[in-house]
Amino acid sequence: MMRSRLLILISALLLLLNAGCSSGPARDVGLDKLSPRKAEQELSTGITNYEDGNYKAAAKSLQSALDSGLTFDSDAARAHKYLAFIHCLSNREKQCRDEFRKALEKDHKFDLDPAEAGHPIWGPVFRSVKVERKK
Repeated sequence: MMRSRLLILISALLLLLNAGCSSGPARDVGLDKLSPRKAEQELSTGITNYEDGNYKAAAKSLQSALDSGLTFDSDAARAHKYLAFIHCLSNREKQCRDEFRKALEKDHKFDLDPAEAGHPIWGPVFRSVKVERKK
């Protein structure tokens, strides 16, 4: 009698344990979920192309990154900064100014690093855009 109760108790416990394990398949959280999104990949590619002097490809990748929706405003500001540099280097000052404005709109604390700020082409353009924003 004691033995049959023990078997019933063990069976009941096993059923309860088994019920907890039958919660359906686990959600796939593969490595693709951890990899950078398309927008961030495009930003990285754009910066690399810029640094390699391939400005046309850089502009295309940077614009694609912006169009794809970068997660962080600071990344969007960086994309606009490099687009501004490209426009300034191509003697398109209006577009250069517009990109600097967009960078500052995305990230109000955005600034050029000292080497960039001292650049003879885009340094003065950026400073004038910053002064203009403060008015």
